[in-house]
Amino acid sequence: MVPWHLYVMAGMYVVAGLMHFIKPKMYMRIMPMYLPNHKLLVYLSGIAEILLGIGVCFDATRKLSTFGIILMLGVFLSVHFYMLSGKKASAGIPKWILVLRIPLQFFLMYWAYYYAYI
Repeated sequence: MVPWHLYVMAGMYVVAGLMHFIKPKMYMRIMPMYLPNHKLLVYLSGIAEILLGIGVCFDATRKLSTFGIILMLGVFLSVHFYMLSGKKASAGIPKWILVLRIPLQFFLMYWAYYYAYI
């Protein structure tokens, strides 16, 4: 039986992915300058979050989706570190929150990994 909290995680990624389309400027302003075509990357990452969030809900795609989430979160770490690089990059978010996001990212990776083998 699939635990209810897997669906909480799935919903979290689907909602986060939808936000890339609802508020794309919010995501574009935190993109590192060295990355090209910010708008396209924001939309692609939103699609990835939605598909991976849905994918964890099904036995046939759960394992692949959980590892996709882990990989995606690993890539997103570059954005979190970039946001720590300066005042403009931080988008006005207090530094202590930005610092706390780093271990949170690793917790989210572990949370996804937990479902890879259920």
